[in-house]
Amino acid sequence: MNYLDSLYWIHERTKFGIKPGVKRMEWMLEQLNNPQFNINGIHVGGTNGKGSTVAYLRSALVDNGYEVGTFTSPFIETFNERISLNGVPISDDDIVELVQKVKPVSEALELETELGTATEFEIITTMMFLYFGELHPVDFVVVEAGLGIRNDSTNVFKPILSILTSIGLDHTEILGDSYVDIAKDKGAIVKPDTPVIYAVKNEEALKIIRGFVEQQNAEGIELERDISIVSEGEEFTYRYKDYELETLLLNMLGEHQKENAALAITALIELNESGIVDLDFNKMIDGIESVSWTGRIERVKEQPLMIVDGAHNNESVEALISTLKGYYHVEQLDILFAATKGKPVNVMADQLKTIASTFYITDFDFHKALTKEEIFDEVRFDHKELVDDYVKFIEDYQGKGLIITGSLYFISEVKAKIKF
Repeated sequence: MNYLDSLYWIHERTKFGIKPGVKRMEWMLEQLNNPQFNINGIHVGGTNGKGSTVAYLRSALVDNGYEVGTFTSPFIETFNERISLNGVPISDDDIVELVQKVKPVSEALELETELGTATEFEIITTMMFLYFGELHPVDFVVVEAGLGIRNDSTNVFKPILSILTSIGLDHTEILGDSYVDIAKDKGAIVKPDTPVIYAVKNEEALKIIRGFVEQQNAEGIELERDISIVSEGEEFTYRYKDYELETLLLNMLGEHQKENAALAITALIELNESGIVDLDFNKMIDGIESVSWTGRIERVKEQPLMIVDGAHNNESVEALISTLKGYYHVEQLDILFAATKGKPVNVMADQLKTIASTFYITDFDFHKALTKEEIFDEVRFDHKELVDDYVKFIEDYQGKGLIITGSLYFISEVKAKIKF
């Protein structure tokens, strides 16, 4: 198989959809001699903020001289970035080699067991564990969870530390439609006798997470109780235990990014105190401050102003709007919106229309994408229009400013088709 053949085989798995549970993963990994148990892994879960937190950890560790693997989803610019080494996507040849090793195991799973066919996400996750656990061992692997935790494909290794960035109402059709239900699922990131750092704000969810911490005899470190952030404009001060880091200034915009960075800093301090890493704090700060993360409130054009952001649920839309008002000081911009099935489109649109001049609605080539007509019916706003060809619309746009948002998958396709 060549690279394109390998990608085709992986993407063909999308027809098997989402199948919660880890039994297929455990079976496949056992056939591969359980490479997941060979890694020094940090597990990062949560509704929002996972990708940014992974990026902060990776950058700080790399700047301290460590070799770091990361696993993230979805990809924005190239499929290979889902499995990256020191921030660089693995090579096409690596993908081919991994598929050649995983494909026979996947086929055997289907033929020799009653567990069914592996999904696309399970295949990619297996490839990641095989790469960092056997083919290219690294100092640390930062693993971003996919959907939830309890039945997520990543929940098959023993982390040295876990981070739960947030709990919000997303993927409710699978995880449950209340904060309590979702907290019960994501609380599975808490492992016995393992530090866990969390930023859970909903009181009901917070009680659930604290319960998991107590049951598992884990060291629970909580934002706002144990970690404090004092914002001073764009800068902020971080405090934890006897540590105080002043005048931190991130490349990443938004109050939510200060929280994500604080979680990463706390994780690094914990690893340093336990002797797992030898941290130069100046290098850590430089690494965290330098992080940029494509597709997250990313300004791609100055004139006219154009920003892409993968906000795909209520909480991330709220963070987008807050950041636009706080950092760009804009009151109204045009919105170009597309979304996937299962998202609270009407609620997201209700928030976005508070800053919208005109609400442009489109769709994109993705198996879970909503049609623009379906979205149009959900948007309760007088100034809304359908866009048939979003590429031409963006290229010809001459308004006062455009926010392109609604889905990370949409942003990925936009960036693949348009060179800003």
